[in-house]
Amino acid sequence: MEEAMTEQPGSRAGRRPITSRAEVEHAAFELFARQGFERTTVDDIAQAAGIGRRTFFRYFPSKNDIAWGDFDSELERLRKRLAGYPPEVPLGDAIREALVEFNRIDPEEAPWHRRRMELILTTPALQAHSTLRYADWRQVIAEFVADRLGVPADSLAPQAIAYATLGVALAAYEQWLRSPDAELPELLTAGMRELSAAVG
Repeated sequence: MEEAMTEQPGSRAGRRPITSRAEVEHAAFELFARQGFERTTVDDIAQAAGIGRRTFFRYFPSKNDIAWGDFDSELERLRKRLAGYPPEVPLGDAIREALVEFNRIDPEEAPWHRRRMELILTTPALQAHSTLRYADWRQVIAEFVADRLGVPADSLAPQAIAYATLGVALAAYEQWLRSPDAELPELLTAGMRELSAAVG
């Protein structure tokens, strides 16, 4: 992307040009922390990142998508992981393991992931957009469950399990944000086991 490789007017002198989605995210998160999500514009983010407006939209369809990163690719990764479980792996075990793996974070990215999840869970302006993303995520789980049970993905059991799994994930993230020393994989695992025990 030629535009991303040259310094843009208004960018900081001597700044290394940004060439990755993650770096654009980080620049945006810094702005959101300083001036708020709603008061930050796409032009603000592009200028802080040292890229042009058109380059920004090659990375993200909208400002609302920044908090979600490359979510479509992550969903495809989740779908492939679930499909890779052999039939003898119990349904609950497969979902639990896939949930933990889907949310595994490189330690260096953990501080940025906290910012991401704080935005998603606490920013009113993002709630409508987040609802669409949650629906996409639940659909992947529901399709896997439906395939295992031999029922349509929109029937009650797959949908109920998908909603319950999302609930566990959100509860685990809320605990993680409140407790900086907590380990997210442990919270997710414990949450899924609590759910299984409660319904079992």
